[in-house]
Amino acid sequence: MRLIIAFLLPWLTFFTIGRPIAGIFCLFLQITLLGWLPAAIWAVYALSQYKTDQKLKAAGFR
Repeated sequence: MRLIIAFLLPWLTFFTIGRPIAGIFCLFLQITLLGWLPAAIWAVYALSQYKTDQKLKAAGFR
């Protein structure tokens, strides 16, 4: 579900993973038409990093 949000509303993804400052910056980036694609790519990347961090935390490495 978060992946779909990352493509459609990239700024909202950052709020769901607990990074509100990045979410606000991403919203400003997404407001421009040319900035939407980099914002979506950034949101997908941040989501993948979040999932990796959660797996490491569950395994006891962090």
